[in-house]
Amino acid sequence: MNQSLKIAFPKNISVSIKREDLIHPFVSGNKFRKLKYNLLQAKDENAATLLTFGGAYSNHIAAVAFSGKEQGFKTIGVIRGEELASKIQENPTLKFAQECGMQFEFVSRENYRLKENQDFISNLKQKRGNFYLIPEGGTNDLAIQGCQEILTDEDAEFVYICCAVGTGGTISGLINSALPHQKVLGFPALKGDFLQDEIRTFVKNQNWELILDYHFGGYGKINSELVRFINDFYQTTQIPLDPIYTGKMVFGIIDLIQKDYFPENAKILLIHTGGLQGVAGMNTKLKNKKLPLIEIHD
Repeated sequence: MNQSLKIAFPKNISVSIKREDLIHPFVSGNKFRKLKYNLLQAKDENAATLLTFGGAYSNHIAAVAFSGKEQGFKTIGVIRGEELASKIQENPTLKFAQECGMQFEFVSRENYRLKENQDFISNLKQKRGNFYLIPEGGTNDLAIQGCQEILTDEDAEFVYICCAVGTGGTISGLINSALPHQKVLGFPALKGDFLQDEIRTFVKNQNWELILDYHFGGYGKINSELVRFINDFYQTTQIPLDPIYTGKMVFGIIDLIQKDYFPENAKILLIHTGGLQGVAGMNTKLKNKKLPLIEIHD
């Protein structure tokens, strides 16, 4: 569903948001898209167990846990940070995943970096048995196939397609399915420009650009300005944004409009990739730091 923002922008610019967050109550946005064909492949391979990777408040971990429960798979989450093993009940994401039946393998941050190492994977199989492997964030060829279905015929009127970027899968799908007159703008949640090469492994088109100025210090980083923006945006539009991905992307788009980045009469489509389950965890961190809380109700 595309929802037009009833906000008066300069130069007759119009902005709409595609509510991918409403696809599914627990597997929303790009996680639904990324898992669609991976789950079908796992069934084709007669896999009984899904194994994947994620951090403390990972949207992907929550989505895999619920999808596994819903579709009859056992699930294993390899979690970054051994200290989290004793904090499951304090962590809304891990608590939810455990309630969905997910088993956890907590590893050090050093060992977590080995998640693509074949010896590391082989050791996991020796310990946990055989499994269907879904990469961190869900990004692989099957995930991109799913993300290519985000854009539909009704989106042809838009010239700019904008999304947040984590592992690069969602934007790759959008780039592959965008029409010749459309440009895809990605807003990385991580600091640095290393995603360019990763995205190029999945796409051939040149109709895209990464905007690197709105990560707010890096992945999982947030400040009072962004919290106020998310709260004000919700009050104005009744659209909830998550603070890790979509909130930063929408902040960036509105800032770019004000800085005259877009031409007159530009039609812009924002992709809401979900991630709202992470708000509770972020609010816990904000409360501990005595910062304002995100006040949205999804």
